[in-house]
Amino acid sequence: MIKIFKPKLAFVILLSAVLLLSCLYANIVSVQISKFNGTTIVLDAGHGGRDGGSVGDNGTIEKTINLEYTLALKEKLVKAGYKVELTRKTDDGLYSNAAPNKKQSDMNARFKIIEKTNPNLIVSIHMNSFRDHSAHGATTYYRKGDKASMTVANLIQQSLNTYCDAPSSTAKVGDYYILNCSYYSAVLIECGFLSNAEEESMLNSTEYKNKIVDAIFSAILLYFG
Repeated sequence: MIKIFKPKLAFVILLSAVLLLSCLYANIVSVQISKFNGTTIVLDAGHGGRDGGSVGDNGTIEKTINLEYTLALKEKLVKAGYKVELTRKTDDGLYSNAAPNKKQSDMNARFKIIEKTNPNLIVSIHMNSFRDHSAHGATTYYRKGDKASMTVANLIQQSLNTYCDAPSSTAKVGDYYILNCSYYSAVLIECGFLSNAEEESMLNSTEYKNKIVDAIFSAILLYFG
């Protein structure tokens, strides 16, 4: 006689519960990721090519570290479901070699990428420098009169204050091309001072880079969430 296996009722109920929870978890994860679909962010790594930006006492070139931070932030945003466009993907600048004014050519190229992308937010990554070598900390800037930019800038600054012990308590108005070239919400973040040898060393460490990137990423999640 062939015995037919009949699972006990308790086992069947337990198995059904596990399958149900698995489906619910999968749906929750799907919703958490898909809710950001359609949200587009332009990440702008400052400087590039001939324009190296600031140079630290230990030789850190701003354009290089800007791109490192930008790519790390992009990775987090993409994993969270955002659509991300970069103005600069390599060490090169965006200017035309034939242009008499390389800086203006570079800025115009960034503007064209922004206009083509039609983003919900622009985030420009930079490193700071100042003649007073004791100056330190990250600062976030926004366009004057733009409430949306001010809101996200303050969220980022508060997050930086928490994650990185930045000395600035609030974001500041900034008169930068990348903030003013379009009507899209935009912020510019000076992640720290390369002119401060101690902070330059911190900015080059993976641990501190992750802190800065996590702070910016968390604030963006909060802004769009």
